[in-house]
Amino acid sequence: MTRSRRLTDVGRVLEAAEADSPLEAVSGVARELGLAFDAVAVSFLIADLSGRALVRLAHVPVTGHPGSLSTGERRDDEESATVLPFDGGPEEQAVRTQTAQVLPPHGAETDPDLAGLWRILAPVTERGESIGLLELYLPVEPERDVVAEVSQVAHLLAFVVIANRRHTDLFEWGQRSRPFSLSAEIQQRLLPEARTCEAAAFTVAGWLEPAASIGGDTFDYSLARDLLHLSLTDAMGHGVDAALSATTCVGGLRGARRRGMSLLDQAMVANEALFEHAVSAAGEDFVTGLIGRVELSSGALEIVNAGHVVPYLLRGPALTALDLRVDLPFGMFADTTYGSTTVTLEPGDRVVFLTDGMLERNVSSIDIAGALKANADLHPRELVRALADSALAAAGHALEDDATVLCLDWHGLRDESRASVSGADPSRASSPLT
Repeated sequence: MTRSRRLTDVGRVLEAAEADSPLEAVSGVARELGLAFDAVAVSFLIADLSGRALVRLAHVPVTGHPGSLSTGERRDDEESATVLPFDGGPEEQAVRTQTAQVLPPHGAETDPDLAGLWRILAPVTERGESIGLLELYLPVEPERDVVAEVSQVAHLLAFVVIANRRHTDLFEWGQRSRPFSLSAEIQQRLLPEARTCEAAAFTVAGWLEPAASIGGDTFDYSLARDLLHLSLTDAMGHGVDAALSATTCVGGLRGARRRGMSLLDQAMVANEALFEHAVSAAGEDFVTGLIGRVELSSGALEIVNAGHVVPYLLRGPALTALDLRVDLPFGMFADTTYGSTTVTLEPGDRVVFLTDGMLERNVSSIDIAGALKANADLHPRELVRALADSALAAAGHALEDDATVLCLDWHGLRDESRASVSGADPSRASSPLT
């Protein structure tokens, strides 16, 4: 393999991305990458919305009889999506550790054309958000510099996916291994597009595990030049009504935040919006929540608690519940006033926000405090999913309420550069599964 064959010109990637339609752009770029590395086969595996699998997307033109579906495959006209559940194997290890996995030939490939080939699985990641994996099959063992280059172009592929998914439902269709109700569809639109964000000063990640009847949970974050904004909310009730209350609350918070309002003013705007919505709908809608913002220069975390579950602070081996002022939920009374509590974070601190779906009786067997201590070394991306997995298991996979977690790791390195390798900071990644 000669370096002249490898892709070193970013312009060629961009040309490949723009040459095809948004539906074909990712596969077109993947093909270009395959040619650059003399790969026999190349594919993109997107992360399933469950967080517990990858999905292989493929275009399967229907010519006559469509044939039988493979295990875990579903189709919509000519689009095929095959779910590959995490099982502790190399795919899950690549996502968890955010490092490329190089696998020697083992002769067990279901496709005989791939037998005897070396396989590279490289994370497709942007700022710690795991988008999927780039998979290449090579005829010879790749050298270390080749693996490094594959990792870099996999990072580039992340931006191609992010740009093109705005124009089509294909990627989200592929990621949905279960159907969405109307309330779930509304709720999904309230969440930030990226569930994880790594920056020099912090890492933040959130996860929402929905109940069968959507419970109205949301989480959100947004980075300003000097501030990190956070919120976690839980609307009263279930179904579409709860989703609409959550929409009103999140819309109020985001609108006030984008107008540069203080944290207390954001709380006031959300409260007034929900109260007016309840009056117009002749209902009694209210939302509990935590809204906060961190001063990036000092680590000062200001929090408003609107009748919500108190967050945890993990500082070294010590786990404590934050002692916060508690006010009424949003939307109960028009004239509710809100106050805040400020906590100064230290480098290495972890703050975890939960909704009561993580604490209610059908998941009461979970030792939240023990789990937070035992999983202190997990990246927030894996921690929030591990806690959601615990809630699902405790409830027998039948949650009575949404279970939502937002985790903030404070590094306090605002004036330093983030140590990023191919879209992730390796020093923050979770350890390999044993």
